Amino acid sequence: MRPQQRQGRDKEFVKREFETKVVEIKRVTRVVAGGKRMRFRALVVTGDKNGRVGIGLKKGADVAEAVAKATAQSRKTMVKVPIKDGTIPHAVKIKYKAAVVFLKPAKTGSGITAGGPVRAVVNLAGVKNISSKMLGASNKVSNVRATFEALKTFKMKDEIHA
Repeated sequence: MRPQQRQGRDKEFVKREFETKVVEIKRVTRVVAGGKRMRFRALVVTGDKNGRVGIGLKKGADVAEAVAKATAQSRKTMVKVPIKDGTIPHAVKIKYKAAVVFLKPAKTGSGITAGGPVRAVVNLAGVKNISSKMLGASNKVSNVRATFEALKTFKMKDEIHA
């Protein structure tokens, strides 16, 4: 997706507020009286690369509908992530179902050392330097949710003093 969108004839560019990444699209079936009913499930991560990120998991009759529904849900589930010097404030280990995700702050310039599902979430959150490890499940949905829960555990400075 392009980060800028053309608006009108005056060639003025308007920057989009959020970027979206489709992590997984899967065909799922449901057995009904007449046979099997096919649908598509989409896992979408949305973020502004400035500390806000959300995830969405929805099903639809076709791929476009599933992605649209998941994108709408991901915008509703947005959380603010405190980013300190381009990385997370401290190390965290979170277990979500069978998936265990370990996130650790990294030095400036080291980049994102993470697998696909974790990389999508932390990149769209705006974290520039992080080291991570996915343990347990290889399920993308569980790993994205575990990463999202890990990022939700961090407190903002104004929340601490309140």
